[in-house]
Amino acid sequence: MKKLNKRSKSNEKGFTLVELLIVIALLGALIAGILISLDPLEQTRRGQDTALRNTASEFFNALNRYYATKGTFPWGNNTTFSGQTLNSRMSDINTLIDSGELKTNFMQRAGSHVNKIYITSNTPTDLSVCFQPVSKSMQKDSLTIYDMNGSSENASSCKSQTTGSSGTNCYMCLR
Repeated sequence: MKKLNKRSKSNEKGFTLVELLIVIALLGALIAGILISLDPLEQTRRGQDTALRNTASEFFNALNRYYATKGTFPWGNNTTFSGQTLNSRMSDINTLIDSGELKTNFMQRAGSHVNKIYITSNTPTDLSVCFQPVSKSMQKDSLTIYDMNGSSENASSCKSQTTGSSGTNCYMCLR
């Protein structure tokens, strides 16, 4: 007669369903915590701000190179304007492209940013290229103290100059 060898539960290898469910729940909680701390929306906004800043810098530097070469900005010495979008200055952009200061595909690479970047020239030698950051980190940056015309008269009310979440959304300008 054969003896049946019954195994006791303590000798079985593997995990019980309850143990597996506990581990899955803990992993889910960890993943949720990581996603909350990384804040994907804020990361997207930072990326948008970086792209805006790069486009504004490229245009600002092209204008300064043009000024260094020609002694004037593309719009001439007798023209002043405030808070015009990059898109509204197409003749100046074309002049910068024709002179080799901007790449020919500048407008394609700039995309929708051309409506979010503002240019001001109050005197023949004054230039401000500004944009309004959307990410919390760039709104709190110490350089975000301007209005769209490049003026820092109301800087004390900007989020970068206040504590907590109070303050207004100001612009970052290249001057």
